[in-house]
Amino acid sequence: MNSMDLVRTAQAMVAEGKGILAIDESTGTCQKRFDSIGVECTEKNRRDYRGMLLTTPGLGNNVSGAILFDETLRQSTDDGTSFVSVMQATGIIPGIKVDKGAHPLAGHDGEKITEGLDGLRQRLSEYATLGARFAKWRAVITIGEGIPTTACIEGNCHALARYAALCQEAGLVPIVEPEVLMDGEHSLDECYDVTEATLRALYNQMYEQNVLLEGSILKASMVISGSDCADRADVEGVARATVECLLNTVPAAVAGIVFLSGGQGDQEATAHLDAMNRLGNFPWPLSFSYGRALQAESLATWGKDITANVPAAQDALGHRARMNGLASTGRYEATLEDS
Repeated sequence: MNSMDLVRTAQAMVAEGKGILAIDESTGTCQKRFDSIGVECTEKNRRDYRGMLLTTPGLGNNVSGAILFDETLRQSTDDGTSFVSVMQATGIIPGIKVDKGAHPLAGHDGEKITEGLDGLRQRLSEYATLGARFAKWRAVITIGEGIPTTACIEGNCHALARYAALCQEAGLVPIVEPEVLMDGEHSLDECYDVTEATLRALYNQMYEQNVLLEGSILKASMVISGSDCADRADVEGVARATVECLLNTVPAAVAGIVFLSGGQGDQEATAHLDAMNRLGNFPWPLSFSYGRALQAESLATWGKDITANVPAAQDALGHRARMNGLASTGRYEATLEDS
């Protein structure tokens, strides 16, 4: 894939009214999700669940791409059709999570560094052969007493940029995800400061690693009060702080910004995205790349009867995708939740 192909793919990933479905949970995370609904976390059940999501009728109307786990990229439906082929037939671009998870950062209590650069060039080449057209790497930044440190921010951003350069070498669009965790008692202003510092460091590193920004996507966390903050900012406050932070840090050349939900409720994440898009026109599209905030109701519905409830679970996913598609253009209304 040449530079123009990277740019075209990145633009398609943030097409108007569309966002990205994140179903790249590791087996351990999937185990926790399945435990919550009383379903055994077998390879078959994971395949059936993710296949149910990917075959939702009309999903491609509001979902441009889906981030898959290694296992899912290699799986097929009961009739032998690969999930990649299913996605391609409905206009959904296949993507793949390629990092090896966040691990304790040596010498820095309470902080983590994402690993997985070793052997990444070979893994990316294989994933491209299997049909992936973009990839994702997640770093986590924790706000707490005395953290994050410069070492944590710089180390994670350097890894993100090296990953992004390797992706583009392999013909894959990189999604870079420096998640500032919502956990904690921090204020909106504290989250703003940490997010700003993280994004400045990220794009300094992206420049140093010669990453083509037009062929890349930022997966951003919103500037939001900590989940345990006593005085949490409202929807309008989150929207304004997030947009201001992004305008001060993210180059206009970036193809688009998609948000993670980061523990927000379904409708809360939708409302925040909508409020941002109502604030005006920006250099880049603002859309979604939600996991739980798209899947939660669908997962709960499916778990009640994993055979009989497939249509109802798909309806739930389709509805949330439509709501977020509207939010990505600033046309969401809470009254539509009952439609």
